[in-house]
Amino acid sequence: MATQLSEAKSQTELVISWEALPKDFKLEDEPVENTGQPLLAGALRESLEISGFIQPQMLIASNFGLCATVNGQFIAKAPDWVYVPSVNQVVGNRKSYTPNLEGDIPAIAIEFLSDTEGGEYSVKRTYPPGKWFFYEQILQIPIYTIFEPDGGLLEYYQLENKRYELKQPDENGRHWIDVMGLFLGTWQGIYIWEHRQRSHLRELVVHISG
Repeated sequence: MATQLSEAKSQTELVISWEALPKDFKLEDEPVENTGQPLLAGALRESLEISGFIQPQMLIASNFGLCATVNGQFIAKAPDWVYVPSVNQVVGNRKSYTPNLEGDIPAIAIEFLSDTEGGEYSVKRTYPPGKWFFYEQILQIPIYTIFEPDGGLLEYYQLENKRYELKQPDENGRHWIDVMGLFLGTWQGIYIWEHRQRSHLRELVVHISG
């Protein structure tokens, strides 16, 4: 399966095909452990589970390969969090996903700003391309969000005329995601995440001073 993409500002034509992740391919992007990315991704998923949003055909994952082949070169990028409305086949412990070949194009990709400055904003076209260019021009993901955990800054970009445009939040500081029927925003508070294998009684004691 192949498509062609031409840019008005460039004479270079991109020939895109949709192929599965080769067994011997090593993912380029590694999670940055000191930014709390696993906790943020887990909190996002748990919020959707509590609301009853998640359905079997959906794919919600983090730090796994989104794949495409551009001009004969295979590319895989690992978003910090991604939502795909529907996949052709439900697969446990999925390591990668190729849009069009295996199901829908992702509806939203989220990156948590890492210690590697600028990686989430990279528009590099040459191999391997930057994340911004890959999401915008190759996969054409409708919504791309970049969250800076330390300062709480949420940047929300929407694909318009094949370019990401920064969107401002509503009066409550939230963005409406129509395809999900949900708002996306930020909040400050204490988040408690518990892992357990069986039901048991527990007591939570909080001391607040100041």
